[in-house]
Amino acid sequence: MARYTGPKVRVSRRLGINIFENAKGTKALERRPFPPGAHGRTRRRSSDGEFINQLQEKQKAKYIYGVLERQFRKVYDEAVRRKGPTGENILILLELRLDNVVYRAGWAATRPQARQFVSHGLVKVDGKRVNIPSYTLDKAQVVSLSDKAREMIIVQHNIDTLGRTPVAWLDAQDGGKAVAVREVPTREQIIVPVKEQLIVELYSK
Repeated sequence: MARYTGPKVRVSRRLGINIFENAKGTKALERRPFPPGAHGRTRRRSSDGEFINQLQEKQKAKYIYGVLERQFRKVYDEAVRRKGPTGENILILLELRLDNVVYRAGWAATRPQARQFVSHGLVKVDGKRVNIPSYTLDKAQVVSLSDKAREMIIVQHNIDTLGRTPVAWLDAQDGGKAVAVREVPTREQIIVPVKEQLIVELYSK
């Protein structure tokens, strides 16, 4: 299973946001709020050209959701086939990934951790174990923690300390140990720092 394993802080500094949502990334951006490299302090962020801006928005989405290029291209192709704005469809499909729903439910502190939980078979969909992080959920499906996961200290710690309530398109069930997809999320319900229209422009070239 492919995933990004390179230096995370450098990615966050290059894109100007804490992509991986970890304490190390937050501290690094506070200390050095400029891109890495010898010319990082003088490099311009927003006026490097149209292509660079488009590429950076795609990179943000890829790193936030933990998707590599081939997977992301498949998401884009599916978004094109669906009704509605392609950019919004991209974010909706990414939000409906199983690992992202585990993160949104508050069971994992970060999306990489959520991905690990799914890969280790700690999550069920409609009562059946699913270990594919990219599994795309649909309306009315129920995601729940396995019996093993419910007893894990790290999972309970996350639930107790993160204080993350499920997003509006998810319904908490079973004392917070399960969530149901109430509806397909709208763009207004997806809070990520990505300008999706620039991604569409990049792929449309």
